[in-house]
Order: sequence, then C-alpha cells, then structure tokens
Amino acid sequence: MMAMDLSAMDAVERSRYGSSLRFLGRFICLRILGFRLIRRSMGEGQRIRLTGKGLQLKECEHVIVCNLEFEGGRGHDVDGIQIKPKSRHIWIDRCSLRDYDDGLIDITRESTDITISRCHFGQHDKTMLIGADSSHVTDRCMRVTIHHCFFNGTRQRHPRVRFGKVHLYNNYTRNWGIYAVCASVESQIHSQCNIYEAGQKKVVFQYYTEKAADREEAVAGWVRSEGDLFLNGAQPSLLEGVGVASVFKPHEHYPTWTMEPASMALKDTLQVCTGWQSITRPPEN
Repeated sequence: MMAMDLSAMDAVERSRYGSSLRFLGRFICLRILGFRLIRRSMGEGQRIRLTGKGLQLKECEHVIVCNLEFEGGRGHDVDGIQIKPKSRHIWIDRCSLRDYDDGLIDITRESTDITISRCHFGQHDKTMLIGADSSHVTDRCMRVTIHHCFFNGTRQRHPRVRFGKVHLYNNYTRNWGIYAVCASVESQIHSQCNIYEAGQKKVVFQYYTEKAADREEAVAGWVRSEGDLFLNGAQPSLLEGVGVASVFKPHEHYPTWTMEPASMALKDTLQVCTGWQSITRPPEN
C-alpha cells in the first residue's frame, strides 16, 4: 500500500523507467484496453473523458492513472477501471467516475498494493469491489488504500471487500442507497477519520457472510473504526469481538501517512477538491 504526493511518485517513476504515456485530448474507448508496461496514463490539464468501455490494467505494475474522467460505460462486465489479475503498485488519483453498467473500480484476482486517492464517484450503483468472489481465496494477499475520496450519493460498495486488507481514511461518503461499506468473507477494513453522512438509509457498515472455498464455515469480515464522523443519524452498526482486534494496523504496511481529523472543514474540501482538476504536470528535471 502506498500513499504519497504526485511529485514524489513522479520522481520515483522517472528514475525507474524514464518515460511515460500521456492522454492529450478526448479519448473514446471502443474496447477494453489491456496494459502490461504502461508507466502513466495522465490528463495534463486537458479534460480527458473515457467513454464507451473501461480501462483494464492487466498483469501490470508501477502504473499511475491521474486526472481523467470515466463516464457512460456500457456492456456486460464493463467497469470504469478494472484491475486484474496480479497487478500491483497501481495509483488512481484525481479521477472522476460515474454511470457504468457494472462497477466504477474493480480490484480482483490477487491485485495488490493499490491506492485510490482524491477521486469523485457519482451517479452509480455498485461503486467499488475489492475481491472477486468467495472462491478466489488467493485474494487474501490484497492490500488497498482509499483516501480523500468523495462518494457522492452512490448506492453501495464504498467499497465492498472480500479477503483483502483495506485502509480507508479521510473520505466523505454521503446519501448511500443500501450501505456505505461492506465487509464480506475474511476481509479486514480499517476505517479512520472518515465522514459518513446518511440520507434515507442509515446503516454505515454492513457485514455479508460467505464461505471461502477452502473453509468449512461461512464468515463475514471485520471493521475497525477510529475517529470516524457519523452525521445525520448514520448508524455505524459495528461488531464487537476478537475479530476487531485482529484487523491490521496501517503502520504495519507504511510508516507514515498524511491524515487529518474528520471535520466539517474536511467535508467542504472534499466536495470541491476531488475528481478531475485543471492542473499541470510537474516539470521533468
């Protein structure tokens, strides 16, 4: 799991690869794209919108997808961004995603060490899935960080997790339609300083029981909540038990991360500073 600023990641990437791939203009996906050796997909101040099909990151590593819009994907199993199988060290930053026939972001099939940051999600049902299904027990390796994202009235899966370890911090989720976050089979979710503002539905954390293919007993996952802010009658519905104590601690995976208390000021910031932004790429030295 990684969480660092764009200029730092960019410097590291240039030192490793010395080059990048950039999108400069409107890009219409007519098919799912499979990438193995992409260094970067980045909108450099231009308003780049991907429509039609989604972006598939397949068996690749050290990829940054930054400052793009994903909207209106149509077709069976069409996700905005699909990360599978066995992809790692992926960073999705400052993207706007909405209105796909399947998910907005799916992370499955042993893909790990992935960060989703400063993204805006809207106009959608099944927002983000981490872990394919209960038969894919090798997804126990997955680690994902989601921070400073705005889930704006999307219905469910912010995210839904099977098997993996997920660190959620400084996100704002409001007006969900079923639940905010779901912990399914063996998953561990550390929810830290997030803002959950309920609409008509109040339950924040949901638990779905499933049986892993190599186990006899069906189980759900576990959520640890620290410093979260619950607004408008939001009900955490947290479970108690030994499983909560077993949830990973973020410092086990990275020594530091930039976090602030959940507050109304953070809520206001995330509404205007997430998703596509008119920014320029850092200069190359």
